[in-house]
Amino acid sequence: MRGKKIVLSLAVLGGLGGAGLWRSWYERGHFVTEEVRIPSKKIKEPKTLVFLTDLHDKEFGRGNRELLSAIGALEPDMALIGGDTMIAKPGKAALDVTERLLDGLTKICPVFYGNGNHEQRLKRERGLYGGLYDQFCLLLEQYGVRYLNDASADAGEDLCISGLNLDNGYYRNLSPDRMDQEYMKCHLGMADSGRFQILMAHSPMFFDAYAQWGADLTLAGHFHGGTIRIPGLGGLMTPQYQFFLPYCAGDFEKNEHRMIVGRGLGTHSVNIRLGNRPQLMAVRLLPEEG
Repeated sequence: MRGKKIVLSLAVLGGLGGAGLWRSWYERGHFVTEEVRIPSKKIKEPKTLVFLTDLHDKEFGRGNRELLSAIGALEPDMALIGGDTMIAKPGKAALDVTERLLDGLTKICPVFYGNGNHEQRLKRERGLYGGLYDQFCLLLEQYGVRYLNDASADAGEDLCISGLNLDNGYYRNLSPDRMDQEYMKCHLGMADSGRFQILMAHSPMFFDAYAQWGADLTLAGHFHGGTIRIPGLGGLMTPQYQFFLPYCAGDFEKNEHRMIVGRGLGTHSVNIRLGNRPQLMAVRLLPEEG
């Protein structure tokens, strides 16, 4: 009798494990489009932005045609890429998927690109990656992408978009560096208070510093939604081995400053998604009435 109970328990566990693996496989291949609306007195005309982050060489259909079709259907005024389109690991680093994405995306709308930790790794370890960072920069130039490499760019009369590079210490596991205002000012100068200031900063951990600097809207990613999302608890684990961190994904606000944290589109080292489908984010910027 005891043996039968053990066999039954193992069968149930095996069935649950198999169902979880199938669900994870399904989720990784099926992204969702989600939308957030942000009104502001600084916005003069309605605008639609699409925000993509953490693609990590993932393709939804050949040449990412499913993703590009969904982006085109939104009729965006611009696309913002928040970093990590590739996987910067020895033996895996390549730019094929990044190039195919840029080829299609730049035919839809203007594109602004900010660095994630994987672009920073290509840049920092040029010898290890065989000049891949320089090839990446040439790709951006070839496709007319505005590369916000610790830089800002005006987007019309009412928008300023900035891309902040985070040093390696900010991505350290368990005990990342602390962010302060001097770091922000050293890398980007002062925020543009006259325009709606958008900041692309790959890690969402430093929302206080981003808001104090003057970002009206921060766009971040990096945490892949927490890998496994549990109702009522949020994301289980970040790539920096933090558990149930509130900023894994979602829409956050502090003193009228907003931060959107995307769940990302791909995976790399931990190839799992549960309750955490890949995400294409549409941001509708609207003039604030009154």
